[in-house]
Amino acid sequence: MAKFRFTVEYDGGAFVGWQRQDNGPSVQAALEEAVKGFCGEDAVVYGAGRTDAGVHALGQVAHVTLAKDWPSDTVMHALNHHLNHVAVAVLDCRPVDEDFHARFSATGRKYLYRIINRRAPLTVDRGLAWRVPQPLDEQAMQRAARHLLGKHDFTTFRASQCQAKSPVKTLDRLDVERAGEEIRIYAEARSFLHNQVRAMVGSLKYVGQGKWRADDLKAALEACDRTRCGATAPADGLYLTAVDY
Repeated sequence: MAKFRFTVEYDGGAFVGWQRQDNGPSVQAALEEAVKGFCGEDAVVYGAGRTDAGVHALGQVAHVTLAKDWPSDTVMHALNHHLNHVAVAVLDCRPVDEDFHARFSATGRKYLYRIINRRAPLTVDRGLAWRVPQPLDEQAMQRAARHLLGKHDFTTFRASQCQAKSPVKTLDRLDVERAGEEIRIYAEARSFLHNQVRAMVGSLKYVGQGKWRADDLKAALEACDRTRCGATAPADGLYLTAVDY
């Protein structure tokens, strides 16, 4: 038996999410089918995060246990060969100890949310970013974001179907930066609640539009009430960029 860890990149637009489901194709299923095609094994591929439908990844981490101790390069190239019909790629592969787990061994997760702030429709970035035609004040968004840093009850920014045992999370980073017409929001924490990043981004958009002040975002957080959240940002602007161990 041998356990392999690999980094995965994917365009989430064609998938129902990371997790295998009955209602459509998933990234997990695509990888498990690639493993089956490579070595004939019905192995389970475990991911570091269960990204939702439409969410992308630049640095998802996964692991799989195989019966044979294959060379790492062989595993990577074989999986990519069997993934060539879908928008999923294995970027690297390495052997790991038996106690490694892609999800439970992780110490931090990093996300990027992309907003294209322009009136013209998207072409190249269609499905890869959220177009917001109204002018946004990214500096006001950055100032407001500071209220969300640290340890809080994030019930306001938690999806109703979230299965986390506690709504309390520690947000280590939430930065808003502009590069031309693109606004990039970076979020980092050990773990996140279901839809937390997208909910925070949607509320920050209200600040950027001038609908909310920074104090309104703080009040929404402290209310611990899902109905106080701004509209949740769409999935196609969100990327899982890296997982720390």
